Amino acid sequence: MRCPQFACRLMILLGLLAASGSPAWPQSACDLSRDGLVNVVDVQLAVNMALGLLTPCTANINGLGVCNIVTVQRVINASLGQTCVTDASPSPRTVTLTWTASISPNVSGYNIYRGTASGGPYAKVNSALITGTSYMDTTVVPGTTYFYVATAIDSGSNESAYSNEARAIVPSL
Repeated sequence: MRCPQFACRLMILLGLLAASGSPAWPQSACDLSRDGLVNVVDVQLAVNMALGLLTPCTANINGLGVCNIVTVQRVINASLGQTCVTDASPSPRTVTLTWTASISPNVSGYNIYRGTASGGPYAKVNSALITGTSYMDTTVVPGTTYFYVATAIDSGSNESAYSNEARAIVPSL
């Protein structure tokens, strides 16, 4: 059976991780399964939490409840016998927005706008055109409620009207 180069490397990596789980007593923050080992099971849990497939995020590795690529990499490193590196201070808050791609022809990307009152006014938050269908706002202030809208930009640099509004309540630290 042939597999794409990335998939083969991932399978090999997961195979190595399964064979090299490291004991983690006393309890390691990277032992997400709480079974006394940091191994492939914990890597898979970290990946699923980072992708939002497993909620809530229960990791406390680079901030309480923060599950992202940094979390995944630290769990991988710990499963390979390295120390589970954790951050002593809480991570800043973020808001992640996702949306369905526009079906309009010639869409080049999107802009995200944010305000603190429903209905605006809104200010653009992305510095470059977003070509995917997600955006992480890392400039939010804990304890603040934000209202977001998106616009689509076509190949002629024409911008659509605002999308429906989305509300995000950023918890206090």
